[in-house]
Amino acid sequence: MNKCKFFAMVALIAVGLCGTVAAKEKEIVYQPFELDKLIHEIDEPCAPIVTEDYIIFTADVDYRSVGIAFDFENYQTIHPFQVLMKVDADGNKTPVHLFYCYERKHKIQTIKYRLIMDGLWTTDPLNPNKEYDDSVNLYFSKVDNLGTIYEYTEKTKEDSVRFIYKGEEGLDLHLAGTFTNWDPWIYTLEETSPGFYELSLPLPTGKYYYNYYIGLTPILDNTNPEKAFTLDGRSASVIVVD
Repeated sequence: MNKCKFFAMVALIAVGLCGTVAAKEKEIVYQPFELDKLIHEIDEPCAPIVTEDYIIFTADVDYRSVGIAFDFENYQTIHPFQVLMKVDADGNKTPVHLFYCYERKHKIQTIKYRLIMDGLWTTDPLNPNKEYDDSVNLYFSKVDNLGTIYEYTEKTKEDSVRFIYKGEEGLDLHLAGTFTNWDPWIYTLEETSPGFYELSLPLPTGKYYYNYYIGLTPILDNTNPEKAFTLDGRSASVIVVD
């Protein structure tokens, strides 16, 4: 990445971060039970915690606001940390740590990232795993050797695409895209395990836009990070068959 371009991007994002609510002022939003339990088991800020479904980043409560930006998003999005509050028998709240949970939705073996702590871009002080990038003369924190992540939409052999969706159980989930002229009734995904839907479809070489549908309501593919706006203005997931 060009150094000037990187710093220009950093400046623009930092301006946006100043307008966000300080992490300490935020309460925990709803979390799945397993994730909520895992977060509450973290007694103090620590190095990133990696599970099969999540990577949990933490920071000290002495910071007014903390955000995180990832390499796979070209550091263009800052995700704000939340605050974990401990509540005693009298209802008094004590902050334990700040945290951000990254849901592992696609296959990434190494994640590089930087933190924005009280407005300053820096590496993660709790993560000793760092990498120096000569092109921008900066260190980046990283989490690597992540192993296998749950399945995701991808091209398989013989120009076939295996579409994947992970969500609630019992959905009547359909697939539509440029390969069906956006007709949402042609293909139906099969729920092969609770909340896990899939469909294999042969597609010739090309670039395709698609969404899942419940009835006529479109849903982006939550296992595919590639998104775009189509010419008619709709948001869609994107896959390329080489």
